Amino acid sequence: MTEWRDEGVILTVRPHGESAAIVDLFTLGHGRHAGVVRGGTGRRLAPVLQPGAQLRVAWRARLETHIGTYAVDPVKSRAHLLDDRLGLAGLGAICALLHVALPERAPHPALWSATQDLLDRLGAPGWTEVYLRWEMQLLAELGYGLDLSACAATGAREGLAFVSPKTGRAVSRAGAGDWADRLLPLPEGMAAPGFVEGNFADSDFAGGRDGTRISPAGILQGLAITGHFLNRELAEGAWRRPLPEARGRLLDLLARDV
Repeated sequence: MTEWRDEGVILTVRPHGESAAIVDLFTLGHGRHAGVVRGGTGRRLAPVLQPGAQLRVAWRARLETHIGTYAVDPVKSRAHLLDDRLGLAGLGAICALLHVALPERAPHPALWSATQDLLDRLGAPGWTEVYLRWEMQLLAELGYGLDLSACAATGAREGLAFVSPKTGRAVSRAGAGDWADRLLPLPEGMAAPGFVEGNFADSDFAGGRDGTRISPAGILQGLAITGHFLNRELAEGAWRRPLPEARGRLLDLLARDV
């Protein structure tokens, strides 16, 4: 018998048999990992087993390769987002992207930490900027991180205005030349070292009217960049997994604000 304990965020829930549910979690120590929850569709557990909810779990199986069963203990419900349309859309996009993008049973501790931070910020001022940074980190975890440190053509660190759709590297206005219309616009602030490295504190979100340092239009431009590379690697690459509709719904809501 194999058994372990961990903490995880629910990504998806689907019925299994008469009353059980198969729950896919993003866990700290075991990555994206599925298991059966007995009684998961019943009156007691169904309200608990919702995407985005955080659980302490004990997983057991006869063999490590089996799907196994979860015993669950709620930690956070995040039900407060039901009254926040944009925050709820963000929650849906996060869960759906993790479910589609992450391989099974491969730990990603840095992404786990970033995901916890983002989930706890949903609905607060500046969270959409944190979401953009999170998609950048997701790309890096998949091995397709952006390089916005310097111009790919000239080596300059100033005046970065574009991203190459092929390499994911930044390009300055001077370096773009006649190729500018074939490059992805890079919003101001996205290439700042503090933004790329994610080393700024809560106090740094006090600048703009909504708590962000990148404009709403800039955030959409940034998400167009990350979406391009996520789509290329997930949908058009070997995985053949289309980007989830939940991400599209989030972008639609953000576009309305712009």
